[in-house]
Amino acid sequence: MIDKAKAEHYTWGQDCEGWYLVKGATFTVIQERMLPNTSETRHVHRQSRQFFFILSGMATLDINGEIEQLHPHQGVEIPPQTPHQIMNQTDEDLEFLVISCPPSHGDRIN
Repeated sequence: MIDKAKAEHYTWGQDCEGWYLVKGATFTVIQERMLPNTSETRHVHRQSRQFFFILSGMATLDINGEIEQLHPHQGVEIPPQTPHQIMNQTDEDLEFLVISCPPSHGDRIN
C-alpha cells in the first residue's frame, strides 16, 4: 500500500512537484502537480514509454508537434523517441499520473 503523504517527493521546473507511487526497476508511477501557467521542457526518452493520465485540471500536450488537450480521466501514451511536452495553460493546478516503462529518469534528452 502507498500513501501519497509518505511517498518520496521531489520538485521540478517552476515549483512543480512529483511523488513516486511506484519506483521500481522496470517501471514507475508518479503523481505530479503542475502550478498554473507552467510547462516542462520539450524532450524525448530514448527507451521509456510513458502514459499520462489526468486526475484534475486540463493538460495541454505537444506530442511530436501535434497539440492534444486532456481533461480529467483522459490519458495518452507517448512512445519512446517521441518529442513531447506537457503544459498547464490554465489558472488552476494540474494533477496527473505518469507511468513510465522502463523508468524515465536518466533516459531523458532535452
